[in-house]
Amino acid sequence: MQIYRSHVLVCSGTGCTASGSAGLFDEFESQLKANGIENEVKVVKTGCFGLCAEGPIVVVYPEGSMYCRVTKEDVSEIVSEHLVKGRIVKRLLESNKDQQAASADAENTDFFKKQMRIALRNCGRINPENIDEYIAEDGYEALGRVITSMTPEEVIDVMLKSGLRGRGGAGFPTGRKWDFARRSVSDKKYVCCNADEGDPGAFMDRSVLEGDPHVVLEAMAIAGYAIGSDQGYIYVRAEYPIAVKRLEIAISQAKEYGLLGKNILGTDFSFDIELRLGAGAFVCGEETALMTSIEGHRGEPRPRPPFPAVKGLFQKPTILNNVETYANVPRIILNGAEWFSSIGSERSKGTKVFAVGGKIKNTGLVEIPMGTTLREVVYDIGGGIPNGKKFKAAQTGGPSGGCIPASLIDTPIEYDTLIEIGSMMGSGGLIVMDEDTCMVDLAKFFLSFTVEESCGKCPPCRIGTKRMYDILDKICSGKGELSDIDDLYALASAIKNSALCGLGQTAPNPVLSTLRYFKDEYIAHVVDKKCPAGVCKNLLQYRIVADKCRGCSACARKCPVNCISGEIKKPFVIDQSKCIKCGTCMDTCKFGAIVKE
Repeated sequence: MQIYRSHVLVCSGTGCTASGSAGLFDEFESQLKANGIENEVKVVKTGCFGLCAEGPIVVVYPEGSMYCRVTKEDVSEIVSEHLVKGRIVKRLLESNKDQQAASADAENTDFFKKQMRIALRNCGRINPENIDEYIAEDGYEALGRVITSMTPEEVIDVMLKSGLRGRGGAGFPTGRKWDFARRSVSDKKYVCCNADEGDPGAFMDRSVLEGDPHVVLEAMAIAGYAIGSDQGYIYVRAEYPIAVKRLEIAISQAKEYGLLGKNILGTDFSFDIELRLGAGAFVCGEETALMTSIEGHRGEPRPRPPFPAVKGLFQKPTILNNVETYANVPRIILNGAEWFSSIGSERSKGTKVFAVGGKIKNTGLVEIPMGTTLREVVYDIGGGIPNGKKFKAAQTGGPSGGCIPASLIDTPIEYDTLIEIGSMMGSGGLIVMDEDTCMVDLAKFFLSFTVEESCGKCPPCRIGTKRMYDILDKICSGKGELSDIDDLYALASAIKNSALCGLGQTAPNPVLSTLRYFKDEYIAHVVDKKCPAGVCKNLLQYRIVADKCRGCSACARKCPVNCISGEIKKPFVIDQSKCIKCGTCMDTCKFGAIVKE
């Protein structure tokens, strides 16, 4: 076996691939050969490292040096300086340059120090297309232990004692779900994986599938053994081509190694997995709609009960967990229920993966122990808000979640606490907002998404969400009335109490949470006809401050509708009746003489 003194890990997840990392791999191999060290250094394609804002990312081991925003032009320097001369290229190191000095070891930087990786354990560390690398990291050991030395009841008992709850949004105890399916009597049972994450800004499951696909296969096989199933399905978005490709490779390799298929590891346990591609319907993230889609029908939810553990896919007992939930299972089996339950908080065990985006410096993927505060995520891990802006709120749970205001930034992130303050964990999207965000406009954005993604099966979701959106649009347009706010409350209550599935029942959450914490902004839009954040165009007004205007006419010359007039070297004025509020004048003025009100 070839022994290498150094390994160069190149991120080949979707984010870095889109930024050009694919060309880095070939360039590294070319430069290594040119320097005569191709037999000393190995280049490896890996999954996402997490710090997506700084991609393309390259990590060099054994030092653990993380190089960020690497271009093909940087490769020759990394090879000649680091790999040949042993001198780290400090200008490319990952660091929060506003708060700390660059570190040669990525794990010592602020972004990683407070993280704890369980679900993301192998992402960015192994080649996801090589089963041997997964096996070298204890891969499939948990499956081997389960099917050779544990009963199905013992497996379920471990899952119950671990406290693992579903990471797809609802937070239902995983062990209980498996136990219900185990107790259901049927000639056929199914294990399903929900890899159809559709929340805006969410990419947790995609990153696991791209960086560590075998962990999902192993966990599904363990689940199959626990409930008495021999068939699994992974429902994955067709818009995830890299994830789909790596799942196909992983399934093929696992079958070749006898880890999927008939008589796994020489036992009488058989289990196989098939892929099913989703067409991008958000509602298919709901478990019954997902199963309906796998069956070949239009993805629409079904009434519950009966629940899937009793009558699910093809009307047979079925368990459905999402990618992140499965990614925890092998480590729980290997390390024990007590180990997992010792992590996190009293009511929420383990860790949670979040896709952090929006108005934050370090956008990317993070995994934190349950109970970590929002402040720690935003400032300690995320690096704070860019451009000196103030933190205003964070949205968790996507279109089904709610907004957490700045006054609650020290709230611990866990299932029950988030629900108590009007939000929810969801699958793990976390969008950060600064002072320039209009909360009414934000609620309108999420409602527009829900309206578009509603399957239309039940009237409360089909009609009610559209009516709520129309009211929000009316308010943002400056035509709102105080009675509209009362109507939003009434509609929200009706939809939550009567919609068929989770999509409709949680659709009002963004509106309710913004009304709860930012009602003054709604009042300003309705009564004062002003948008405090300066976002809603119909409520904006650009004004030239006479004392600051130099009379240079630059704004007038750039105005696309000729609504600015005046004499040279005298203050200009804006005709509000003609102004289209495009902001060109403000962008053009070099003297700060134009303000937005």
